[in-house]
Amino acid sequence: MSILEKDLTVKKATREAFGDEIVKLGKENKDIYVIDVDIAKSCKTSNFIKQLPNQHINVGIAEQNAAGIAAGLATTGKIPFVSTYAVFGSLRMAEQIRQEICYPNLNVKIACSHGGLTPANDGGSHQAIEDMGVLRSFPNMTVIMGADYYSTRKLVEQASKIYGPVFLRFTRDTVPMIYSEIEEFTIGKAKQLKQGKDIAIIANGDTVRLALEAARDLEKEGISVKLLDMHTIKPLDRDAVVECLDLGNIITVEDHNILNGLGSAVCEVVAEEGRGRVTRIGVQDQFGQSAPYEKLLELNGITVENIVQTAKRMVRK
Repeated sequence: MSILEKDLTVKKATREAFGDEIVKLGKENKDIYVIDVDIAKSCKTSNFIKQLPNQHINVGIAEQNAAGIAAGLATTGKIPFVSTYAVFGSLRMAEQIRQEICYPNLNVKIACSHGGLTPANDGGSHQAIEDMGVLRSFPNMTVIMGADYYSTRKLVEQASKIYGPVFLRFTRDTVPMIYSEIEEFTIGKAKQLKQGKDIAIIANGDTVRLALEAARDLEKEGISVKLLDMHTIKPLDRDAVVECLDLGNIITVEDHNILNGLGSAVCEVVAEEGRGRVTRIGVQDQFGQSAPYEKLLELNGITVENIVQTAKRMVRK
């Protein structure tokens, strides 16, 4: 079955994928620990607490302390996963992540739910739109966001097996199940969903489903789309971006500020190569507000319709 024929009605939040996978990993490897900050229910680590209580620490509402404890555990050979909301696991913990985790290059994983605009009705204070950009600027840090349930499970598993700091970003809201359980993923290697010859669309996280729907519509109008799921923002798959330059036009789509996220990372490669054009679709350098998730996407032009119209304009030029 073609990826364009994929049924996108079955949905599940990627935070659920983390909750399920971390229990599996914790049972397989007793060095894996989860550090919670009093929001285990929201971050889906409640089952880990029940099944593996000796590998769990709850520090209360104290993310900065959680980062320090994780760093200490890592120096003893443990593999700690700090579980919190993305806005806290990036901005509130930024100094501790830089100084205590990235600087000494410790094996700590920051696993964050409620990424991007998906906190929706929680309002702008809880919507992490800068997180991946902030943390991708730290040396030694790997930055990942899976597109759906199964890709997220595979990427969490891989993150547990590579050495070094990793930021994993999950959705609060449900997103379509794009991939099958047997699909394989490699950190730092983009997943090509579709080959095309007219324009490339590179998407990340919960926006991959929008890019997929846009590709469907564009194909119906005779525009051939190359579609990439760039699940790893850092290290970015430079080779995959360079291959897209052969088409001349690239659209990036992300649930993140267009500054310093996927769009910026792709533009850096394009500028260094000295060819090609990029249009960035994402949060338009503005804070969110309390509103339904789909409404927030619409306010920022992160929609199937905008992707389609942008592609048409770029191809005509």
